[in-house]
Amino acid sequence: MMITDLWLTRHGESIGNVAATAAERDGLDVIALEERDADVPLSITGAEQARAFGSWLGENGARIGTAWVSPYLRAQQTLSLAMDESGMALVPLTDERLRDRELGVLDLLTRRGVERLHPGEAERRARLGKYYHRPPGGESWVDVRLRLRSFLADALPAADGGGLVVAHDAVVMLIVSLLTAMNESELLEFAAANTVLNASVTHVRRGGTGWELVAFSDVSHLRQEGADVTVHPGSPDVQPE
Repeated sequence: MMITDLWLTRHGESIGNVAATAAERDGLDVIALEERDADVPLSITGAEQARAFGSWLGENGARIGTAWVSPYLRAQQTLSLAMDESGMALVPLTDERLRDRELGVLDLLTRRGVERLHPGEAERRARLGKYYHRPPGGESWVDVRLRLRSFLADALPAADGGGLVVAHDAVVMLIVSLLTAMNESELLEFAAANTVLNASVTHVRRGGTGWELVAFSDVSHLRQEGADVTVHPGSPDVQPE
């Protein structure tokens, strides 16, 4: 038994996405958000996107035998609303290894805030690069890849046919990089050119020579259902690429 098709979905727009984008736009140091990261809910737009994802799930659910979801509220809400919309009765499995990247002392800081309040970390990040930089108390991309390697080792042999993961932009990007065997430079180049959109669907398929990327960040179901397409880059990093 082995999963041969894996669909990866980012959660719908969250109130954290909205607050982070507003803080960056307004040149603030700190993102105005009271909830801890695990408890950040969907925005009204995010709930609409989740229901639009449900239309995709209704059309493609027969190909999905197992679903996994991040423990974070925004991902849980996305899948719950989508399943309600689609009428799908699949029981998803919550896996903490699918949580969003942890930023440690840089949590809730904008890029400007990091440069002003933690200039040493900004310099260290510039020297190490996004792939290896680990904020104090947080994770690097390599750290997240390690826990996702563990998840994939458990998940892929656990079912046959198709699987669905509902999680976060970094999780989607890094699972794609793992399955398609991207190295550091390939991953950073790909990430700089591609954004994992809210409630988008990414599809990877296992063939005779390995995994291939079939579709990345597809939002045709959102446009079909009249839901907004939102571009939020996720948790702000120390500086732009």
